[in-house]
Amino acid sequence: MNNFSTTCAASALACSFTAITPAIAADFEVTGFVEPELQVFASHGNVPGQKRFNSSVALEVTAEAFWDNGDQFVVFTPFARLDQNDGNRTHADIRELKYAYVTGDWEFRVGVDKVFWGVTEVAHLIDIINQTDQVESIDGEEKLGQPMVSVSTVQDFGVFDFYLLPYFRERTFPSMSGRPASDIPIDETQTMYGSDDKRQHLDFATRYSNTFEDWDVGVSYFQGTGRDPVLTPGFDAGGNLVLIPLYAQIRQTSIDVQATKDAWLYKFEGFWRRELGEEYIQATGGIEYTFYQIFDTAYDLGIVAEYIWDDRGANAANAFANDTVAGLRWTANDEASTAVLLASVIDMDTQATSISLEAERRFGNDYFVALEARFFENIERTDPLFSFADDDFIQLRVARYF
Repeated sequence: MNNFSTTCAASALACSFTAITPAIAADFEVTGFVEPELQVFASHGNVPGQKRFNSSVALEVTAEAFWDNGDQFVVFTPFARLDQNDGNRTHADIRELKYAYVTGDWEFRVGVDKVFWGVTEVAHLIDIINQTDQVESIDGEEKLGQPMVSVSTVQDFGVFDFYLLPYFRERTFPSMSGRPASDIPIDETQTMYGSDDKRQHLDFATRYSNTFEDWDVGVSYFQGTGRDPVLTPGFDAGGNLVLIPLYAQIRQTSIDVQATKDAWLYKFEGFWRRELGEEYIQATGGIEYTFYQIFDTAYDLGIVAEYIWDDRGANAANAFANDTVAGLRWTANDEASTAVLLASVIDMDTQATSISLEAERRFGNDYFVALEARFFENIERTDPLFSFADDDFIQLRVARYF
């Protein structure tokens, strides 16, 4: 099932919902945004056809219907982008299409949904339910909708979540004309799986979370098709070198902890994973300290410091194996929600450095502007980020909400 056929099928289902629900809905609302985007790259790309300038436009709509005093609701969120140069980035997806029923301490959900696990700022190691929509952002924070059936219950001794994931979503990758992108093309026509069931493998996940005074703790388990593809060199039908994705079967146990102590935040997340007969551990953690109302103003300034570790050491599958993170977060605390985050990640083995700047602000009631810049320095040829070495860029998005 490709993205567009998924969209059409889901749209038909959503229309069915919306045709039924108005008569009984206590509340029905449609919101969304249209968002033009401009990307400017500092230099020409390594691959012929890659442009210094790129434009695109995204559209996202969310329709929500609540009834039965809010104990039942349907949410439908389709998303689409039309890109000037990257055919793979011109895509559509169902971010959400779910029906939820709440009764007492229990909540049941079925459909397409998004679930986020994790607490740290840069590396989201334990976030595994949804597949990464990599054509949308290289930081891994944009996700594809995941078909699922889930049950949650809130008890005095914690929250329990259970997930059945009947259909696997492959990661999206930029085309050769897209940027930032791998210098070696990724041949998704040769995608391999660790299970004969391929996309139809039934994955399972569960999570326990609770708050102990200042401490938020989560323990999770996942068993099924790994979301991170193993990229292995191969050749396409024309004899050209390509990277072939392999989605292995994995078992993963993870933990995340966040403590709030006055102006201090302490964060940790990590996992143990078994994959392709190998067992390994990845972890990240750090602190964030906030200076409130600096210089007697309404502004806050936060200092972020984190460390990312992979017990396999430097490897082609993970760009963050022995890396430090340093960042500054400035928030204006104004009605426009003005905020700026500046962060750098430094490889302690090679001194390879990536710098990111994210600034955002609302204008009036309908417009939201986001500016993003990313720079890569001292990237060695053996580093997984080497393909991005010539992809320094600035990106501007202006969203018009309705």
